[in-house]
Amino acid sequence: MPAQADLVVEHLEYLITVDGGRRVIADAAVAIDGGVFAAVGKSDEVTAAYEGRRVLDGRRHVATPGLIDCHLHASFQLARGLADEANAQEFLVKRMYPYEAALGADDVEASARLAARELLRHGTTTFVDPGNNHPERTVAGAEPTGIRVVVGRSAFDLGGSAFGSVPASMVATPDSAAKDAAALLDAFHGTAGGRVLGSVSFRGLNNSSDDLIRELARVAEDRDVVLQTHACFSYSTHDASVSKHDIPEVERLDRLGVLSPRSLLVHGGWLEPREVALLTRSGASVVSAPSSSMHNGYGNLNVGLIPELLALGVNVGLGSDHACSGHVDLVREMFLAACGYKESRLNPRVMPPETALEMATINGAAALGLDGILGSVEVGKQADLVLFDADDPSWQPLYNPVSNLVYSASGATVDTVLVGGEVVVEHRALTRVDEAELVGRVRAAAAGLYGRLDGDRLTRALWPTV
Repeated sequence: MPAQADLVVEHLEYLITVDGGRRVIADAAVAIDGGVFAAVGKSDEVTAAYEGRRVLDGRRHVATPGLIDCHLHASFQLARGLADEANAQEFLVKRMYPYEAALGADDVEASARLAARELLRHGTTTFVDPGNNHPERTVAGAEPTGIRVVVGRSAFDLGGSAFGSVPASMVATPDSAAKDAAALLDAFHGTAGGRVLGSVSFRGLNNSSDDLIRELARVAEDRDVVLQTHACFSYSTHDASVSKHDIPEVERLDRLGVLSPRSLLVHGGWLEPREVALLTRSGASVVSAPSSSMHNGYGNLNVGLIPELLALGVNVGLGSDHACSGHVDLVREMFLAACGYKESRLNPRVMPPETALEMATINGAAALGLDGILGSVEVGKQADLVLFDADDPSWQPLYNPVSNLVYSASGATVDTVLVGGEVVVEHRALTRVDEAELVGRVRAAAAGLYGRLDGDRLTRALWPTV
């Protein structure tokens, strides 16, 4: 007699497991019970061993592990179109910091719900948020959709620096930031059945004092959580660090004694040779965010060393960063990461599609210390699974599913998404929330923000709206 399972997904055209053997299984199936994968293999073998209380027909679909976005500002989802044609300093100092200062708690919640919608519908089942002034509302917005979120509270303690000024409402002290970080972990870490996790975040090195960084690193170490920050994303931040501290950003973290396997460094584009060596030895993870760099002209694909870091054994994940740079679609980020470095290196063998997919799955899980439960389709792991519609033109003809996924498909071809064995997207629609109600809520919030921010000035459209 077959064993009972909560769900069986059978006859998948291909299952890209990203398991230890990196198997791609044709005519595959998975059995899911208690939120984890109970069986993974050929469809006839799995269905002979397990009978599902619910069965999904995987024919004409390609499945992957749930994608992991290691860096997404959910509170920026309402800023799409407000930060175009802006360099690093203008983007943050003149566009995004004023935008953040204008956000109310309700705006943050609506923005997070909208971000979770876009993430899930594009196959992302876990995302890491670097924080804002209302992280509890980020949770309130994202958690009901069923997505996994690693949340943090934004922290600065220097209102001004060589890089630029931060609104007073966003500035804390080292002591208050540490207390706020600990309180956030107390409130949310491990909640929603483990789908909500906490992290510690300081937003950038140039507006953070040594004391703030040390205090927050202490909280992260005491609570055994990720310590995340933006680092080395533009020449401006690199230059500001050297000007003030006589050393670049990663070297400063090392000197402060906070560079470790729990470090999550976002962007990592403008690295000096010694910093490459420090990253290699430290066990820290880097997050590549190619669309952000390309949209704002940071130069990370031209001067960045992501292929070299990977070759040296540094763990590198992938992030979409924010809606300001266009899409929130990790499948498109895989394409940009793979092809951007081919172009900048004049080498088509750099960054094969398999590497890009590892960045978006198992590497992302490792960056969060969760590779034992997420990032691949393996027995015993959480059943986070994405089914792509292989009848879509971008998936045909289908000779190599990893190639199609990275080079020709987009997240728009996602049909069904499971998180912990629960179907949270079915036939391109979220199952847990009313999407029409959400869109109405977002339109109202965006209209209010646009007025408060003088949106006509921020959009800087070249063509008139009449």
